[in-house]
Amino acid sequence: MVRSSYPDVEIPAVSIHEFLFGDVDEERLDAVAIVDGMSGATTTYRQLIGQIDLFAGALAARGVGVGTKVGILCPNVPAFATVFHGVLRAGATATTINSLYTPEEIANQLTDAEATWLITVSPLLPGAKAAAAALGFDDDHVIVLDGADGHPSLPALLGEGRAAPEVSFDPATHLAVLPYSSGTTGRPKGVMLTHRNLIANVSQCRSTISLGDDDRVLAVLPFFHIYGMTVLLNFALRQRAALVTMPKFDLGEFLRVVQEHRTTWVFIAPPIAVALAKHPLVDQFDTSAIKVIFSGAAPLDGALASAVANRLGCIVCQGYGMTETSPVTHAIPYDRPDIDRSSVGMLLANTEARLVAEDGSDVEAPGEGTSAPGELLIRGPQVMKGYLNRPDATAEMLDADGWLHTGDVATVTHDGIFRIVDRLKELIKYKGYQVAPAVLEAVLLEHPSIADAAVIGALDDDGQEVPKAFVVLQQGADLDADAVIAHVAAHVAPHEKVRQVEFIDAIPKSASGKILRKDLRAR
Repeated sequence: MVRSSYPDVEIPAVSIHEFLFGDVDEERLDAVAIVDGMSGATTTYRQLIGQIDLFAGALAARGVGVGTKVGILCPNVPAFATVFHGVLRAGATATTINSLYTPEEIANQLTDAEATWLITVSPLLPGAKAAAAALGFDDDHVIVLDGADGHPSLPALLGEGRAAPEVSFDPATHLAVLPYSSGTTGRPKGVMLTHRNLIANVSQCRSTISLGDDDRVLAVLPFFHIYGMTVLLNFALRQRAALVTMPKFDLGEFLRVVQEHRTTWVFIAPPIAVALAKHPLVDQFDTSAIKVIFSGAAPLDGALASAVANRLGCIVCQGYGMTETSPVTHAIPYDRPDIDRSSVGMLLANTEARLVAEDGSDVEAPGEGTSAPGELLIRGPQVMKGYLNRPDATAEMLDADGWLHTGDVATVTHDGIFRIVDRLKELIKYKGYQVAPAVLEAVLLEHPSIADAAVIGALDDDGQEVPKAFVVLQQGADLDADAVIAHVAAHVAPHEKVRQVEFIDAIPKSASGKILRKDLRAR
C-alpha cells in the first residue's frame, strides 16, 4: 500500500455552502468571483452569495429541500454557479446533465436520478422541454434561467427576495450531487457524492494545486462534469480566485479570452493541448499571462505536454481521478519540474492506493525504480458513497474495506510517482467525456442491416481516443461507413458518435458470449 506523502488535511463537518462561502473576508466580498468570458460582465463574491441565498429561498418556497433532486442542464455561464449552489444551499441534490444530451438521454438521467425539477437555458429548452414532457413535468417545474413563456426565470425568482431557508442534514451522508458515470463499464449510473466528499476533495487539492486569490482561472471545462464542478466551480472559488466562464470550446474564442482576461491558470482536457501545441492560430494571440496549464479527464502524453510548455512558456501538469472519487486522487504539483509529465503525479493528502496484480496479490512499491503494473485501488474521503439504487454495481466497484477499484492499470516509483499504463475497463474517454461501448453497440444493433457490432476506443491522427465500431453486415446488405456513422449520430450526443468504422466477418467472443475487445484492439 502507498499512502500520500502529504500530511492529512482537516475536513470540516459543514455543508459545501458553509465551507465555500461561510468565511469570505470582508475585503474579498467585493472582489470579482466570476467573469462572463463572452461579455466581460462581472459578479463579485458578495453578489454571488446574495444570489445563491435568494435562489435557495425561492426554491424552498416551492417545496424544494432535503430529499428533492434537481436536474441542471446548462452550459458554463455565470448563472450556473448561482443555481448549482442555490440548489445545494436549499438542501436539495443536484444532478448535472451533459449539455449535448438528446431529449431521450436527458429523460433517462432525470428518471434514474428521481429528479422532479429541471433548470435550463433557452437554447437548450427544446430538448429539455421534450424530456420534461415525457416525464410529466409541469412547466413551473422547468426553470429557464434567461426566461421563456410559461416558465419561471432566474431574475423573477431572485426578485421575490426570499431569505435562504434553515436546513439541517449530516454532511457526511447527505447527497450534494448526482453526476453520472459509467464506472468501469456499462450504462451511466448516478454517483452519490456527499457534501463531505466534495469538501474533502477541495481540501485535498489545496496542497497540490496552488491557486491563489490573484489568479484568473479559465473555466471552459463543463461545470456539469465532475472535473469542472470540483476543480473550477468549487476549488477555484474556495481559493478566492476569479472564474472566467466559456460556454463551449472554440479555439479562437478560447485564445481571445486568455488574452483579454489575462487568465493565469487554464484547466483543460488533452484535445485542447493538441490544439495549443499544433494550431497556427495560437501565435496570433498573447498567452503570456498563463502560468500553469493543468490537464485531466484523459491521459496526456508527455511529449505533448512538453510541446505545449515550450510553445507557451508555461508549466504543464496533469492529474488523475474519476467521477467516483469526486474526482481528484493524483496530481503533479506545479512546483515539481522533476516529475515526468506523462505520469499522473502523486497521491493527494488523505489518500491511499494499492496496486493489485492479476492473481489478486498486492504489487509492492519498489525500493528503487518502478514497480510492476497492477490495477489501481483508491481509498480516501473523496470516494463516493456508492451508485444510486445500484447495490450490485456499487459492490463491484467498492469493496468492503473501502477500496475503490478504478479499472486502470498503474505503476508506482520508489518516490510515489504514479503512471497509468493501461485500462482494464472498457470505457472510452473521448475528449474527457465517458463513452460506454454498450450504449453504442445497442444503437448499432437497431439498424436492420447490421447483424452484429462491437465498439472499442481507437486512436485518431492526433493520438486521441475515439469510438471505433466493428460491424458485421446482414447477408446481402449494402451499408457504408458514412451510413453507420450517421445512424449512430442520430441517436446519441455528439461526443458519443462513432468516429471510425471497420467491417468484419464476425465479432470475436468468448465461450460465454463476451466480446473479446483485446482481439479487436490487436487488429
